[in-house]
Amino acid sequence: MIRSIELSGLWVLVFGACCFACTCSPEAELQQVLGISAQAPVFLGCKALSPTEIVFHFSASVKAASVYFDPPLDIVSVEDGSTVRVTLGRAAGDGEKITADLLVEDGRKNTLNVLVSLRTRNPRLPALLLTEVRAEHRNPRLEFVEIKTLAPGNLGALRLFAAVAGLAEPLFEFPPVEAGAGEYIVIHLRTPDAGSVDETGDDLNASQGSESIPEVRDFWIPLSAERLRNTDAVFFMDQDDQIADAVMFSETPGESWAKEGLLRAAELLGRRGAWLAGVPEAVPGPGDAVNSGAATPVRTICRDEASADTNSAADWYIAASGTPGKRNNADRYAPKQR
Repeated sequence: MIRSIELSGLWVLVFGACCFACTCSPEAELQQVLGISAQAPVFLGCKALSPTEIVFHFSASVKAASVYFDPPLDIVSVEDGSTVRVTLGRAAGDGEKITADLLVEDGRKNTLNVLVSLRTRNPRLPALLLTEVRAEHRNPRLEFVEIKTLAPGNLGALRLFAAVAGLAEPLFEFPPVEAGAGEYIVIHLRTPDAGSVDETGDDLNASQGSESIPEVRDFWIPLSAERLRNTDAVFFMDQDDQIADAVMFSETPGESWAKEGLLRAAELLGRRGAWLAGVPEAVPGPGDAVNSGAATPVRTICRDEASADTNSAADWYIAASGTPGKRNNADRYAPKQR
């Protein structure tokens, strides 16, 4: 039996093997009478708890017959049960993408083979701020999201989400990359040409694409689909599903959220205190978001970097012109008086 299940935005192939005859065996009849299930255990998910500990959750107690990782990891011990706990002999890389291959068996000899991708634990994620968003595309200007690190650290496994694009899986997930304090990092939401490559090392001019920014760390989401709207919510989430920073913006502040994804994002951000409503404990509405009605591919949605972070629209404004990879333009857009 081969099934595909969705796990934290990843499609995971799960292979279950149970032996049944076409006719009812005496054992099967006994199982029916006693109400005993012969169904194989179900894989529920996995997580790296620390740099040396990874857990796999199942619907029933199981015994691990084999555990492999690619790239290989130094396995010291495996603890069986409904949670299979794998202890490593040395720390894995900060947010490195690995593949786990497990064969487990329950008490009735039902077996299950699990093949799943995950990220190793990254305990060195720096504090950061979401600083600028371009939500519109007009050649040659592409949509982008900019962050600024507040301390040195590693960005591995940090995930970017956008509400309208869907919350089931991230728009982007950082590979392990070292970043210094005060570094601006730009995630471009389209890849315009072959010269646009992720800058994961020390060379910040490795990317030579048409929208690459010199001396700034560039990352690129493949292909050229539209992934952001002028009414949207953008946020970053760590491995514990804690929100690192967020911004909500709406070009129609007087209306309600038009899409379910926006409402779900507003509920999540409001519940976590990552974006505040004008009324305490209420779900943030479009009126609580940054007014993006004046935003264009030239005029971007910018954080006031000179002010304290209040997790509200008061921290943001529409800049007269965007400055990806640099400190935000202090000149605010002001419509001409007629």
